[in-house]
Amino acid sequence: MNTCILATVRYTVKEGKREEFYQKVVELGIDAASRGEAGNFKYDFYYPVDSENDICLLEIWADAAAQKQHGQTAHYRLLSELKQEYVEKVQIQSYSVCENG
Repeated sequence: MNTCILATVRYTVKEGKREEFYQKVVELGIDAASRGEAGNFKYDFYYPVDSENDICLLEIWADAAAQKQHGQTAHYRLLSELKQEYVEKVQIQSYSVCENG
């Protein structure tokens, strides 16, 4: 049984800027680069049904080392810059989960 890291991130984006923020993430290749990292199993954005200004990110990493390495990448720094421009609040929850199989 392997232990993976599951992280949920909820960004509260400035009023009316959610789609623009997401499009910038895609245009800059942040999502694709993150998915292409060694140890990444999932990196997907979702729009929650209870807010027009929030966007959620679900990440699954092979282990804590892979997640830590992600935080050292150029595309992670790009996301940090975008967050300064677009995001008002970030809520992060991380879990250690066991993968069967």
